Amino acid sequence: MAWGYGGFPRYVPVAERRAKAHRQMEKLRKKGQTLEPVEIDGRAIAQSFWGKGWCRHLESFSDYSNRLPRGRSYARNGSVCHLAVTPGLLEAMVAGSRLYTVKIEIAPLSEELWERIQSRCAGQVGSMLELLQGKLSDQVMAVVTDRDHGLFPKPGEIKLNCSCPDWATMCKHVAAVLYGVGHRLDQRPELLFTLRGVDPQELIAAEIALPAQADGDVQTLADAQLSDVFGIDLD
Repeated sequence: MAWGYGGFPRYVPVAERRAKAHRQMEKLRKKGQTLEPVEIDGRAIAQSFWGKGWCRHLESFSDYSNRLPRGRSYARNGSVCHLAVTPGLLEAMVAGSRLYTVKIEIAPLSEELWERIQSRCAGQVGSMLELLQGKLSDQVMAVVTDRDHGLFPKPGEIKLNCSCPDWATMCKHVAAVLYGVGHRLDQRPELLFTLRGVDPQELIAAEIALPAQADGDVQTLADAQLSDVFGIDLD
C-alpha cells in the first residue's frame, strides 16, 4: 500500500484505481476466471422495483444507513469488478488501492417465513413475468418488501467479510458490493430468490397462456420461451 503525508494511506484517484484493477482483472481472465463486473450507467444505482427495494431496505437500518454511503461512489464508478450471486453467498472483487476480495453470507429464508409469504400472496401473483418485473398489487408489494417479514435479509442475517485492512465491519468495499446487488437485481431480479434459497414459482397463481390454437387447445408459455420473448433470464 502506498502511503501519503502524516502516515495516512495515499489517496488513489478513481482513474488510477480502475486502470490498476483492469490490469489485475485481465490477469485473472487469462487464468480462466469468469468475471461479472457491475457497470452502472448514470447516477442511479437501481431503477427497478426489486433493485430499489433492496437498496431502500438496507438503508432503512440505522447501522447500515450510516455506513452504506461509503460505498455508493465505488459502486457508481465501476469499482466492483466482479459480483457473483449464489444461494446464500455474494462473492465479489472490488478495486481499492489494490483488488480486494469480498464475501457476504446471507442466511436462507426460513421455511416458516416463506410459507407465510406464500400464504399472504396466494392467488395474487399471476405470472413469473409479473413477479420479476415487480408488477404486483400494493398488498403483495407490501408483503414481499416487509422490513421484518419479507424477502430481503435483515442485518442479523448478513455476515460481512473483506480482505482489506479497514477495521470497520462494513468497509466501503463491502458497501459497494451491497449496492452492486441492487443494480444486479435490475438486470436479473430472480437472483434475489436464488440468494434467499427459495423458488419464485411457488408464488405463482397461474401460468401465462398463449392464445387458443385452432383445435381449441391452450398452450402454456414455458420459462425458456419467456426468456426469448421478453429478454429475461429465468435460470
